Amino acid sequence: MPGENLSRDEARERAELLTVDGYDVALDVRSATGGDDMADGPLTFRSVTTIRFRAARGGASTFADLIAPSVDAVTLDGTALDPAAVFDGTRIALADLAEGEHVLVVDAQCAYSRTGEGMHRFVDPEDGEVYLYTQYEPADARRVFANFEQPDLKAPYRFQVTAPAEWTVWSNGAEESREGGVWRFAETRPISTYITAVVAGPYHYVTDSYSRTFEDGTTLEVPLGAMCRKGLAKHFDADDIFLITKQGLDFFHDNFDYPYPFGKYDQAFVPEYNLGAMENPGCVTFREEYIFRGKVTRAAYEGRANVILHEMAHMWFGDLVTMRWWDDLWLKESFADFMGVFAMTGATRFEDGWITFANNRKSWAYRADQLPSTHPITADIRDLEDAKLNFDGITYAKGASVLKQLVAYVGREAFLEGARRYFKKHAYGNTRLGDLLSVLSETSGRDMTAWSRSWLQTAGVNSLTPVATYDAAGRITELAVLQEAAESHPELRPHRVAVGLYRRNPEGELVRYARAEADVSGPRTVIGELAGAERPELILVNDDDLTYCKVRFDEVSLATLRAHLGDITDPLARALCWSALWNLTRDGLMPARDFVALVLAFAGRETDIGVLQMLHAWTRGALVNYAAPAWREEGGRALAEGALGELRLAEPGSEHQLAWARFFASVAASDSDFQLLTGLLDGTARIDGLDVDQELRWAFLSPLVSHSAADEAAVDAELARDDTASGKRHQVRCLASRPSAEVKARAWADVVESDALSNALVEATIAGFAQSSQRELLAPYTARYFEAIERVWAERSIQIGMAVVRGLFPALQDDPATLAATDAWLESRADAAPALRRLVAEARDDLARALRAQATDAVA
Repeated sequence: MPGENLSRDEARERAELLTVDGYDVALDVRSATGGDDMADGPLTFRSVTTIRFRAARGGASTFADLIAPSVDAVTLDGTALDPAAVFDGTRIALADLAEGEHVLVVDAQCAYSRTGEGMHRFVDPEDGEVYLYTQYEPADARRVFANFEQPDLKAPYRFQVTAPAEWTVWSNGAEESREGGVWRFAETRPISTYITAVVAGPYHYVTDSYSRTFEDGTTLEVPLGAMCRKGLAKHFDADDIFLITKQGLDFFHDNFDYPYPFGKYDQAFVPEYNLGAMENPGCVTFREEYIFRGKVTRAAYEGRANVILHEMAHMWFGDLVTMRWWDDLWLKESFADFMGVFAMTGATRFEDGWITFANNRKSWAYRADQLPSTHPITADIRDLEDAKLNFDGITYAKGASVLKQLVAYVGREAFLEGARRYFKKHAYGNTRLGDLLSVLSETSGRDMTAWSRSWLQTAGVNSLTPVATYDAAGRITELAVLQEAAESHPELRPHRVAVGLYRRNPEGELVRYARAEADVSGPRTVIGELAGAERPELILVNDDDLTYCKVRFDEVSLATLRAHLGDITDPLARALCWSALWNLTRDGLMPARDFVALVLAFAGRETDIGVLQMLHAWTRGALVNYAAPAWREEGGRALAEGALGELRLAEPGSEHQLAWARFFASVAASDSDFQLLTGLLDGTARIDGLDVDQELRWAFLSPLVSHSAADEAAVDAELARDDTASGKRHQVRCLASRPSAEVKARAWADVVESDALSNALVEATIAGFAQSSQRELLAPYTARYFEAIERVWAERSIQIGMAVVRGLFPALQDDPATLAATDAWLESRADAAPALRRLVAEARDDLARALRAQATDAVA
């Protein structure tokens, strides 16, 4: 990634100098159908950009951004500049500018992407059709057109795209004309470079409309569109996508008092997408995996709804009002993460979304906040590489958790009124943290400075533990909450918490009989309201999940959970207990085998499908990473037997049956397990109600291949059944998972030594390469990893670099020698790219945590 970085200081200087008045961008992508990369370089398209801008003072020099194989012409104010003299591959030098207005025109040949960055080009193996889409965040618009690539140089855009006449093209603005394969789009409102968008190809397109009449009698009409590849059209449930979209637009109009500002609302589900989705105004892009090719659980539909609403919230938080620099990325991502769940629970059929948030989303935050790279929600982002890595669990899920507490702290109406004032005051502008805090202070009447300092400007997660004393009659004399913090981040914070007391009723159900809300601050806080309450069997700190913390238990409560976790009737309380137990396991305070035993005992009674699927993922993680090596085989057999038992007990045709089937396949360990999976594939075995559709077939085939119970011919036969883009990804993963030294060498070479694979196939190859059942086979790659990663980071795009550095780290070589090798690399590479060092340090921390947990499990 040489020369592609941009520092915060450079961006600040450029923003002080320039005001951008508008862009006209003309792209010619007819070359997309002309074959793959040429022998002498990448396949390219023509990009002609006209930028109108003003300089605040004379005599200054600056630059425009462009990453392109070649530039044919550059003119500034009508004067031709020599491309060889002003373009260095990533920047166009603009020297000695006069004060006032300027026009820059850049005619370039830009490269199509295989990595999901810039103009991604995908050839569908099913029918040979070519599909294009753009993805830019944080700074890849410069791969498609020349610009000033930073969020605070907003401007209106006009796009013109020349494409094959049989295609359709979309952009942020509405289509104004289409003549002879040339599409022209309406000028946008002022937006940042990273949220401009183009989608082009023979997409399957469905339309609808949204209408809203306001109190003043005016009506807002929003044309709706949704698109996917033609090969996915038969699976495309656009009606449900439009339903969630309309419900979301109603919710945000009800609460934001600012009409949707970007005209139309298209949603494109695109192939080989690196992210979940991207909030391009008027042209939102999503990964096409949100179109379900087979049966999925309600949790999958809930997840899609959440993403749709998350992106929609960005239309206000992020697109209408944008952070000045990536330091304040949270100003859009934390809010969108919070508002997505807020809208989903308030406007759609997914009323229990906060359970998923507590159990799933926050676990991402807890992990990120305990890594050595943890950072405050308002982070210190020095440059674009820092920014790329900060799309993490802190910026998203911790930030959303903190906002959830903020709503409890200032009140829902004060919070929403603050948002309304924020939109109106800063529409089409850029903001910093202080701009938001000032309106929240106005609407809540509270001084937000101390709250911000504790929650937004410090890192780390606190632990809250209940301590109770009782009188002779068994009533509480005092219940206190102890707050602790890690030595590395010792901040103790103010927490608004609910403390719940639970006991079993005559029917054996574990129910809450007392609750108190309190402000916890400092190392010890007494919850006076609960004095005199009868002795509980379970004390749940952070009941109702009001704050962001790790929940701990007293000994009696922990014993109760070991015996009666499945008896808790409230699904949110149950989910919070599961999450707390998982944190105890990760922290080495509970043996992994105990967590596995709890799952085997109680997961079959879990009613919330999202929680169940999260438990499956955690339990497999406990076995692979945190269980003592000597117990793994025994634990694996117990998990497989337990999963099969629950699969046979599950209601035929239910989503719980499907979840247990997938989990059983993921932990299958014995010849009898593999025989059953083979029978389910070839029809000689059957489980009543289980529909083995194409996606489930791949899930069953995968463990067979990785354990030598199925060969390459079986994989080829499955691809023949499913000769699609999805099938190709499954095939690549399965082939790389075979337990063969030759296979591993080929997979390593395909990813590390070559850049021929697309981003999706790189990910599939890495997923197949790293099999927990093949630790000895992978051992030789520890040294090769540390020899290769600096070169990979320097030569490949940051997206591929991240995939390789994270995905190929030798985590399965979980012994002190690997830890020492990692430390040696970090100590000897002090001058390596900071973002690369961060990724390695994070992987090192995960490995050290695993070794500590294994030590705990070994003495259990």
